[in-house]
Amino acid sequence: MAMHPVLLSLLFALLAVRPVPSTSAQAVGHQREAAILANRFTAPEACTRPSAAANSFAHYLRNLPLRPAGTPVLLYNGSPKGRQDVHAAVVDISTGTKDLQQCADAVMRLRAEYLYASGQQDKIGFHLTNGFHVPWQRWRKGERVKVSGNTCTWTSGAAADGSHTQLLRYLEFVFTYAGTLSLHKELLPAGDRPLQAGDVFIQGGSPGHAVLVLDVVHHKDGSTRFLLGQSYMPAQDFHVLRRPGASDAWYTFKAGSELRTPEWTFAWSDRRVWPE
Repeated sequence: MAMHPVLLSLLFALLAVRPVPSTSAQAVGHQREAAILANRFTAPEACTRPSAAANSFAHYLRNLPLRPAGTPVLLYNGSPKGRQDVHAAVVDISTGTKDLQQCADAVMRLRAEYLYASGQQDKIGFHLTNGFHVPWQRWRKGERVKVSGNTCTWTSGAAADGSHTQLLRYLEFVFTYAGTLSLHKELLPAGDRPLQAGDVFIQGGSPGHAVLVLDVVHHKDGSTRFLLGQSYMPAQDFHVLRRPGASDAWYTFKAGSELRTPEWTFAWSDRRVWPE
């Protein structure tokens, strides 16, 4: 039996105003929570993750946001990196549109982002390759660095600006004149210190390379497992490295005579730490 036209129009009207089901706030929260490094990369079997103070670099790195699984690594110009087999995840942090944020630059970027986010802005500062120190404290007050050949001098005249946008401009300047050589000198030899998140394996040179320890866990057999992150040449998305010849990303500290990553090999003695 056909429905009366009036009843039919009322039915359509009711359907039109029914709310569209949306993802609940709880579900969104779970999705965001799952998109951080520590949750994507759970500790391997028989391993425990040591606690990290809320204001520490280790805690910051564990909570790095990740792009969806399967995201390719893109270069600074938006084109895909030639090799898509070296990364296990892509960190959700900007690369910029210039060929600047390469390996050591990305390490400095994350260190600066951590200090900025944790209220330790006055500790942000890096040396250029010529040894000239450029503290963010002076830059955000309006001072700028004039470069003439291999000589640098401070000049004044810019407006004071401590915004995150200005921090990125400061870092772009640093990336232009710093690199693995300067960062290697900036850091201290690790010696016999236990491996920690935030440590850097670095070889200074042209080219050199640097990778950042993103997280550390301890196996019940006494060994230490860790995650590594890198950018590379040319500038590209910062990404979590796969372990060569394996399906996972967890490396074992001092397993073998050297640290072999997909695109670079380091000596274990190449590990350096940030000065306190």
